[in-house]
Amino acid sequence: MLKIASVVGTRPNFIKISPLVNEIKRHRDVKHILIHTGQHYDKQMSKSFFDELGIPKPDINLGVGSAHDAVQTARIILELEKVLSREKPDLVIVVGDVNSTFAAAITAKKCGIPVAHVESGLRSFDMGMPEEINRILTDHISDFLFTTEESGNENLLKEGVDKRKIFFVGNVMIDTLLHHRKKAEKSAILSKLRLKKNEYFVLTLHRPSNVDDQKSLERTLGILEPLLQKIKIVFPVHPRTLKSLKRYNLLSRISSKKNMVLTGPLGYLDFLHLMANAKLVITDSGGIQEETTVLGVPCITLRKNTERPVTCKQGTNVLVSAEKNEVVDAASRIISGQKPTARIPKFWDGKAAGRIVKTLLQAKGRQV
Repeated sequence: MLKIASVVGTRPNFIKISPLVNEIKRHRDVKHILIHTGQHYDKQMSKSFFDELGIPKPDINLGVGSAHDAVQTARIILELEKVLSREKPDLVIVVGDVNSTFAAAITAKKCGIPVAHVESGLRSFDMGMPEEINRILTDHISDFLFTTEESGNENLLKEGVDKRKIFFVGNVMIDTLLHHRKKAEKSAILSKLRLKKNEYFVLTLHRPSNVDDQKSLERTLGILEPLLQKIKIVFPVHPRTLKSLKRYNLLSRISSKKNMVLTGPLGYLDFLHLMANAKLVITDSGGIQEETTVLGVPCITLRKNTERPVTCKQGTNVLVSAEKNEVVDAASRIISGQKPTARIPKFWDGKAAGRIVKTLLQAKGRQV
């Protein structure tokens, strides 16, 4: 009997772990433990994601809550070490690039437990991003590195990672999207927000570089003003962004704008439906770059770099630094009907989780 522990901590983690949990369930010779660190501690939002994605209730919740990066990482390590010492899994699976990812990986290695990192090899080459640090450190202590695109393989090999540890399997986030796409079509979010298909943009912002600093946040909000004269913009406000809007007295400025539709964080199915029917998505999120590529929806990313270059080379993503004229020009082209032509990247076919579990089971007698 193979015993696997999967560790999640944030809503993007939930999306990525969902197909893996379902695939592991198919194997009676595998015992699975789901551990939630509590990094995203909003009970209502966490519960809605688990319910919508069909993920079983976590076996263990560490309840670490919010804190600065170092403190949060330390809390996870302290609490997770107790759990791993008690449960003694044969393997720990981590996904993505958040604090929970790195904290779980280093704790498992300190306990002598092999680590599988799902979504390995992605690089923005920007060490100012906390996620970049988490990605690099996690990759270099993991035993199985599962990549989503060819750039991931190339980055890992350039960094000296043993090629025998690297497995190009595709994208589990896309597994989840394809599995739930039809269900999402039943969402009533458009009627609730009084929207019509292809007649609005979606905006998401949460990166520290865009929202933590007052000048950066004001500059980003300024970009929206000429666009709001042309089309509605739906803005599900991330808790981090809401905190900054309130701190800098900017919430009333943005909420009073004509054509601006503010909402709280949305559930997975509602947000998927919102994206699928949008004319354009403007974001600073990594995962949304991938999802819009598969949905065929144009995407403008408000960053100077992306760790997911395939979304620009093959997908619908356009990388634009947060310069007003560049963003407005790119968005205006979309409004006028200049939609980018996209191809679905290799292995983004809904079968990545199956490839991952097959690889782990085949290695059972060798490395695990």
